[in-house]
Amino acid sequence: MSDMSFDYPNITQKNNPWHGKIDLIYAHRQNTTQIINSYHQAPLKIQRPFYPEGKAICHSIILHTAGGIVGGDKLSYNFHLEDNSQALITTAAASKIYRSNGLQARQSVNIKVNQGGCLEYLPQETIVFDGAIYRQDTEIYLAKNSTFIGWEITRFGRSARGEKFLQGDWRNHTVIYQEGKPLWIDRQWIPGCEEVFHSHHGLAGSAIAGTLIYIGNPVSPEIITQARNLWNGEGEIGATRLEHGFLCRYRGNSTTEVRHWFISIWHLVRQSFLGRSDCIPRVWQI
Repeated sequence: MSDMSFDYPNITQKNNPWHGKIDLIYAHRQNTTQIINSYHQAPLKIQRPFYPEGKAICHSIILHTAGGIVGGDKLSYNFHLEDNSQALITTAAASKIYRSNGLQARQSVNIKVNQGGCLEYLPQETIVFDGAIYRQDTEIYLAKNSTFIGWEITRFGRSARGEKFLQGDWRNHTVIYQEGKPLWIDRQWIPGCEEVFHSHHGLAGSAIAGTLIYIGNPVSPEIITQARNLWNGEGEIGATRLEHGFLCRYRGNSTTEVRHWFISIWHLVRQSFLGRSDCIPRVWQI
């Protein structure tokens, strides 16, 4: 994906907000991970599953057919991986959160990974327009010996056309449990204003923030060093060990550099912990 920003329509609110939903259940049967239950409600759709790495790992691509999210929209994603199932879920394009006239747009993501399961949840970038009011809640429930790797990349304002996030409200609440124990709780809030945009405790004048998290195995200090050494960009980054995993953060101005770093770390996790080779989803434009 490039750092170009297109002149999207100036949408604020529809007369009939979308209440979209997608439910997917994966199961491991006869050495194949299959989607055994699939339900979608507009504007969300799921493409036919495909297997570029063989039948054990199911790749799924989610489409948002409305093009963007406006005030009043509510989207719900529910993913359940049964025992030993393996899936990679991504999105067909960047998500866009349009300017609101006062109503909040909401998105919820609920993930459950059973024993021996592995989910790679790697959505493409989210673009938050100036004036957007948006909240995302993500809850992830992991069983013992299950694995999760996921990331989020958020661009605040259409920076390529000089837009900053100076009006509106953005909230992102994430919690990850394993066997009922909270391993990571993250609550982020960016109110749209000049002070927060330039504050060191906010965006520090940067347009993009990114988070990558891996939960699955204890991580050695050497892995953290490798993750840091994969960085060669200009933004600010950090990598921190967690219980049974690690966390990476980015703050900067280039989608390209954060994507390249996150993809390199994803490859490191695949090779070090999952025994998998590189397999870039076909919808990504690297």
